[in-house]
Amino acid sequence: MITVRSSRRSSGGSADRGPRSAVRHPAILTLVLVAACASGLSAHRRNEYLQAARLAIDPDRVEIVLDLTAGIAVADTVLAAIDRDGNASISPDEARAYAATVLKALAVHVDGDPLTLAVTDTFAPDVAAVRNGEGTLRITAVAAIPWSGAGRHRLRYRNGHRVDVGAYLANTLVPASDRVTIDSQRRDVDQRELLVEYTLQPDGATRVRGGLVVGLVTLLLWAAVWWGRRRVGGRFET
Repeated sequence: MITVRSSRRSSGGSADRGPRSAVRHPAILTLVLVAACASGLSAHRRNEYLQAARLAIDPDRVEIVLDLTAGIAVADTVLAAIDRDGNASISPDEARAYAATVLKALAVHVDGDPLTLAVTDTFAPDVAAVRNGEGTLRITAVAAIPWSGAGRHRLRYRNGHRVDVGAYLANTLVPASDRVTIDSQRRDVDQRELLVEYTLQPDGATRVRGGLVVGLVTLLLWAAVWWGRRRVGGRFET
């Protein structure tokens, strides 16, 4: 399933993409996906730690938004790792420290090369909501993608955080950039691992540079031919 990132229509499809009519109407697709996610969240078991990841692939980076929701039976165990001082409140520092721990268990590769994730934002819920199985801790992280050129690429995401109680979801958002087309998504049975194949189109600057090179070569060839003809003509005149 490709989750809607914005109202811009994706320039490419996915093996898991919904009906064509839904893709043409992002608002409808958004409502369907919200309902599906809400159903999934409400259905997760009391003894599970649901970890739902959404990946946004841009030409030069990947952003991951990870929502972590503990079931009632495991809430106290999860809270003990987050609320380190035990004051029944999750401070910004505690949220960032826990986010750093979670990121150590995530692995993201593009074309086999590992990427380095950095936390850009965290949202911590009330402790009471966590104990009720409703509080969701949100972590947003970004990793730069080295310049790899236009063409087909492969991104692999894997989540190894709290595999003892973890339940996992992973989806790719509709790209915000027209240069990125999601070709396919494949997941393992636990959805701890997501493999995304996508196509990157050349940027405008690259196309312009390519055109300038071709134009310059053409001009030089034309100048060489003209100069050669002129020299031959000069010999005939003598």
